Amino acid sequence: MAEKDISQIRKDYSQHSLAIEEVASDPVQQFERWFDEARQAEVMEVNAMVLSTLKANGRLASRVVLLKGVEEGAFLFYTNYDSDKGEEMAANDVVALNFFWPELERQVRIEGHVEKVSAGNSDAYFASRPRGSQIGAWASPQSDEIPDREALEKRQAEVEARFEGQEVTRPPHWGGYAVTPDLIEFWQGRPSRLHDRIRFEKGTDGWQLKRLAP
Repeated sequence: MAEKDISQIRKDYSQHSLAIEEVASDPVQQFERWFDEARQAEVMEVNAMVLSTLKANGRLASRVVLLKGVEEGAFLFYTNYDSDKGEEMAANDVVALNFFWPELERQVRIEGHVEKVSAGNSDAYFASRPRGSQIGAWASPQSDEIPDREALEKRQAEVEARFEGQEVTRPPHWGGYAVTPDLIEFWQGRPSRLHDRIRFEKGTDGWQLKRLAP
């Protein structure tokens, strides 16, 4: 596609507005309000979020993961501890999350610190997963180089045979993380690129909010 064609792609946003006086005093409550509205609007992959971490060489890395809960003000997700992102979070606990719900012309940015959830929490969530996903958690050496697809499928078959006729237990290298936010920003698309941006930042006196220019 020609570069000039890409430059002409645009959409004027006009569905909603975001007044500062209408925003919940707690940004996590505001997130849950927007998340519920996104679910009701049947947003595709409503819990998909971009997770950004810092690599050892100083470069940033981003990928899409799935939100699996909001508990005690923290955002939960699960993954392989030995993956690239797992190693990056072990070395630097500062992360960023980003949700984009185009059907509602909304975006939520979150910054904060990440830590592992308890083993009991990870066990409970792992037990709720489909068996195929449980097998996959054992079979995939996430982020490691593999020779071909067949090697992965062979590992899958080996794990299936190992757990045949019994429950699949959680791998020790797999579990949950909780992101405790200290910044949450709500973005609502508006006409003429004059979008609404409301940012919450956590200080010693609790959450402070402000309106930002788009």
